[in-house]
Amino acid sequence: MSRRWMVAAMAAASLAAAEKRVIFPANAKPIGPYSPGILAGEFLYVSGQGARGPDGKIAGTFEDQTRQCFENIKSIVEAAGLTMEHVVYSQVYLENAANYEVMNKVWAQVFPRNPPARATLGVHKMPTDTPVEINAVAVRDLSRKKAVIPPGYPANATLAPGVMVGDRLYLSGFLGRDINTGKIPDDPAEQVQLALDRMKQTLAAAGMDFRHMVFVNPYLTRNIPMEVMNRVYAKHFEFGNTPARATIAVSSLPNGANIEFTGVAIRDLSKRRAVRPKNMPPSPTASPCVLAGDTFYCSAKAGFIPGPNGGIFAEDVENQVRQTLRNLLDGLEEAGLDFSKVVASNVYLDNLEEFGRMNGIYGKYFGSAPPTRTTVAPLAPVDRKRSASGHWPKLEEISIVAVE
Repeated sequence: MSRRWMVAAMAAASLAAAEKRVIFPANAKPIGPYSPGILAGEFLYVSGQGARGPDGKIAGTFEDQTRQCFENIKSIVEAAGLTMEHVVYSQVYLENAANYEVMNKVWAQVFPRNPPARATLGVHKMPTDTPVEINAVAVRDLSRKKAVIPPGYPANATLAPGVMVGDRLYLSGFLGRDINTGKIPDDPAEQVQLALDRMKQTLAAAGMDFRHMVFVNPYLTRNIPMEVMNRVYAKHFEFGNTPARATIAVSSLPNGANIEFTGVAIRDLSKRRAVRPKNMPPSPTASPCVLAGDTFYCSAKAGFIPGPNGGIFAEDVENQVRQTLRNLLDGLEEAGLDFSKVVASNVYLDNLEEFGRMNGIYGKYFGSAPPTRTTVAPLAPVDRKRSASGHWPKLEEISIVAVE
C-alpha cells in the first residue's frame, strides 16, 4: 500500500466522519422543528414516522397503517441513497400492545433477510393520533452490518438480537421474559435480572460485556418498582462509569412483559469515555453522557435544577423544556460540543395537547438543520399539583445523540 493511497484513504475517512447532511424527501411534511433524516458520518438517523401517508390520511387497518410507517421510513432511507436492508436498529411504538403480532408480520415482510435489531414498547399516545410510530438508524456501508446471535436464540426470530456495525453494537430490546418458554418470573427483581442476563448473552456473543455499554433504555411498566430496577441494574456497572440512560415508564411491553432493556455498546473501550458536568454528582445508574468514538450519547434530562436544593420548580411545559435543554447543553459543552452537533433526539411528553407549546421552545435551540426526533407520550397525563416541597411534576424529558 503506497503512502499516497494511505493519505487519501485517511482523508476520505475523515471527510465521511465530519459530514452531516439533512435528508428531506419531496413528500415529507414534518409537524415540528425536526429533520426527516440526518446523515452523519457512517450513519443515517431517521425521525419517528407515523401512519399518515403523503395525503395526510391514515389507512383503515392496522396492517396498512404499519406498512405506511415503513413506506415513510423507506422514502427517507432511499433519499439518502440507501435501502431498507441498510437499517441496523429501530424502535417501534404501539398505542395498543394487542397489535404486536400484526406489526411483527409486516416487519418480517419489510425485512425478509438480514433484519435490524429492534425494541418495541407500548405508549399512551403519539402525535397526529397515529396508532404506531417507528424510527430507525441505518448504516451507509451495508458490508459493515453483521448480525449477532447468541447460542439458543430461536431460529425463527424476525429480528436480530444484536447488529454489529464496525465496533458499534446495537442491541434489541431484551424482555424480562424467557425467550423460549414465554415464562415471566413472579418476582420483579428476577424479571429485571432475566432481561439483563439476556442482554449479557448477546454482548458476550459479540465479545463484549456490560463495561462496553454506552447507552441504555430501560422501559418498565407500573409492575416494576423503579427502586427495584435500579438496585438490580446498578450491580452490573461501575459506579460513576455507567452508560448514559433514558429510563421511561411505559403503558405496556410485548407479550405481557414488565421490563425491557435496549441500547448501544462499543467494542473498543479506549474509544469510550463517560462525561459528567461538574454540577452533576456521580451516579450508580447513569452517566450524564458517554462519548463512543465520534458519537455522543446523553441521558434523558428533565426540567430539574441541579444541586442540593434542586428539583423541578417550573409549572409549565415551556419553562421545563428550557431547563431541560440547559441541562443537556451542560453535557454537550463538557465534551466541547453544542446543539449544532445533535443528530437525533427523543422527546417524552406528558400531554400531547402541549405538543405545539413544546415545539415553540424546542425549535429555538436548533438552527436550519434540526436533529431527527421521535415524540411520544409514554403514559397518561399526570395530576399537576405542586408538592409540599414546592416541586412540580415532570412534564417532559429529552435524550439526545450528537456526532462530532
